[in-house]
Amino acid sequence: MSETKHILTDFGDALAALHADASMMASLTERSLQNAMACLLHCDQEACVATIADEDEIDALEQKVDGDGVEILVRFQPVASDLRKVIATMRFGNNLERVADQATKIARRGRKLGNSRILSETKSIDLMFLEARILFRDSVSAFTNSDVDLAHSLLKRDRKLDEVSRLIETQLTKQIVLHPEQISDRLNLIFIARHLERVGNHAKNIAEDAIYAVVAEGIRHPNNSL
Repeated sequence: MSETKHILTDFGDALAALHADASMMASLTERSLQNAMACLLHCDQEACVATIADEDEIDALEQKVDGDGVEILVRFQPVASDLRKVIATMRFGNNLERVADQATKIARRGRKLGNSRILSETKSIDLMFLEARILFRDSVSAFTNSDVDLAHSLLKRDRKLDEVSRLIETQLTKQIVLHPEQISDRLNLIFIARHLERVGNHAKNIAEDAIYAVVAEGIRHPNNSL
């Protein structure tokens, strides 16, 4: 009996450490997103550098979460809900790393814009960023708090972000035709909108994995459950 308790305690500690690393990743990723947009909206070159520098740390943490998750699966061979928690946390880390990648791409395009600003269109990007950041933050909250109701609500919000991205791209494309001399700036803004759309996609993935971890419901592949 005592041996079983010892094994379960070790698994609990290992899972807690895995969650702690993933939570640290989430905090760094949100900071990276904020810095990327400060780079774009406020010509903050230090924020650009900070975003790009954070990418290495986030990548390293993602590799640690993935490696530790595999080790937990091999060592403890968890089943049912415990197995889903480990797999979902590994997926969580993977999606966080991809969000950080999008933040880095935004920062690099923000640097290309430099002091050149198309104020009305940059404001539209700012509003899209606010929606993407809230969506990302809520997805992290849904995952870390096992909030299935919140996770379900995020799926429709991601579709709204997709619609905003398409609207912004249409508007910018029209402006490129009218002002071809500013094609470079507007193309960068189009790509930034796409990067933010992908942030929303990864936030949706995180929400889906939050649901999977709690109720074994695979939203992406509804016929599969574990």
